[in-house]
Amino acid sequence: MKKLNLVMIKLKSISVSLALAFILILGAYQPGISQTIQQYDIVIYGGTSAGISSAIQSSRMGKKVLLIEPTNRIGGLTTGGLGQTDIGNKQAIGGLSREFYQNIKSYYQKPENWIWQKRESYRDGGQTTTAAGEDAMWTFEPSAALKVYKDMLSKEQHITLVYNQRLNRKSGVKKTAGKISSIQMESGQIYGGKIFIDATYEGDLMAAAGVSYTVGRESNSQYGESLNGIQANKVSLTLRKTVSMNGAYHNFVEGVDPYIKKGDPKSGLLPFIDPEKPGIDGKGDTKIQAYCYRMTLTDHPDNRIPFAKPADYKELDYELLFRNYEAAEGPIEKMYDYGDPLVPWINSDMPNRKTDTNNQKGFSTDFIGQNYSYPEASYEEREKIADRHKKYQQGLMWTLAYHPRIPAKVRDAVSKWGTCKDEYESKDGWQGQLYIREARRMISDYVMTQKNCEKLTSVDDPVGLGAYGMDSHNIKRYVDANGFVKNEGNVEAHVAGPYPISYKSIVPKKTEVGNLIVPVCLSASHIAFGSIRMEPVFMVLGQSAAIAASIAIDKNYTVQNIPYNELQNDLKKYKQVLE
Repeated sequence: MKKLNLVMIKLKSISVSLALAFILILGAYQPGISQTIQQYDIVIYGGTSAGISSAIQSSRMGKKVLLIEPTNRIGGLTTGGLGQTDIGNKQAIGGLSREFYQNIKSYYQKPENWIWQKRESYRDGGQTTTAAGEDAMWTFEPSAALKVYKDMLSKEQHITLVYNQRLNRKSGVKKTAGKISSIQMESGQIYGGKIFIDATYEGDLMAAAGVSYTVGRESNSQYGESLNGIQANKVSLTLRKTVSMNGAYHNFVEGVDPYIKKGDPKSGLLPFIDPEKPGIDGKGDTKIQAYCYRMTLTDHPDNRIPFAKPADYKELDYELLFRNYEAAEGPIEKMYDYGDPLVPWINSDMPNRKTDTNNQKGFSTDFIGQNYSYPEASYEEREKIADRHKKYQQGLMWTLAYHPRIPAKVRDAVSKWGTCKDEYESKDGWQGQLYIREARRMISDYVMTQKNCEKLTSVDDPVGLGAYGMDSHNIKRYVDANGFVKNEGNVEAHVAGPYPISYKSIVPKKTEVGNLIVPVCLSASHIAFGSIRMEPVFMVLGQSAAIAASIAIDKNYTVQNIPYNELQNDLKKYKQVLE
């Protein structure tokens, strides 16, 4: 009888333990959230141009690859309005990047893709034009880029593409022995990999993995530069004596009053003017260059959505724009000695009577000073920042097109344009991709600087070439010593020709993470990043990252320990241009 009682007690104890275990399992389980770990060779976070080229190259090297896009559209800026390719030198573009632009040319050779105009009537505009006999085409509609990217991805056998999966930035990165073992999404889904690539514009995976990074402008003294830091001066000379009109371009005409009531500082500053002075030229800060949307506009009446006045439109937000026109001396056609003489935009022609429309002049599409918190902001706060940019820009376009205080010639020029019915998913024709010109930048064992861009120093481990000028948009709007409004931060300086980008600048420090590559938020100073940050270069670096990742997997290297001669052989095999 005692034995029977002991058995019953043990069974009861086991039952209680099982019940408790079952309760714990129920508590951990969340309906609709996957708890399994999906394993891949290479996990790429960010379906930007760099992420897509990384995925395609990984697949071509026989790797099982996952491409994670946090939104519902791949391609980043290349499919988000930036159809005017910024290159600097076309011969610097090789590999998958050139293949993409060759595919763009093939797309437009098909008559069925010319809907709103005839092919022979198109003359591409802007800085990068396509010459007769070229093997590639450098201007395109966002929808064309999206079609080309999807076609390229669909031909690969080893790529899994998932949409609308955002990284759990607080606790989603798991590391073991100095390497990332898995990443978890906000949905709960976990992805494991041998190598990870952060191809986002923000560097979210890099930051969550504990990699060193910076935000903002370094002091000129930090890396021996002349174009970094605060740039409130009019003219600066680079180390090669090339002139950078830092204060002259994209600024206000003289005499624009900054106060709500003209001449009365007590009335307060107009919106978007920083009450603080810029500071000492060349000193560093944590501010970043302005963002905007690269608008896709059309003047075709059957495809045009007229600019609409936002519901919460505030006329005061555009008072500086009105005053900039009103302060002009003489005919408004002579307000500026470069670019469009009337309208504050760069309106580059794309196929099918569309444009890539970008910022220009003192008050334009750049929402200066309104993005400082974006790099470190939560997803929710980033969405708010993006929405504020959108509403500002929509209000700007309505103002230029229809407000009676805008000169009639300007209204006539702008009102014939509108967003496109056939480009984006939104009913208002507005894209979802904000132009993230700069966010976090990694600090690795090698930092690309102005000296690299000017070829005053070089690297012995190139993975691609930069060729565009050192370009920083304005960062701050302030009141100058004369009591007038000015913008600060614009830099436009030449490079000395195509220059090599170091492999060490796209991998973290040896002591931080051994299986992560960062081709977008790479290790570069603010001003050097201003040259490197071009979509074709991101494609090049994305492909090179995938080549390095594949070698690391095959030879069991950390990404920092790959012998460069092995990497160089495969880079050349896959047609990267290194010199």
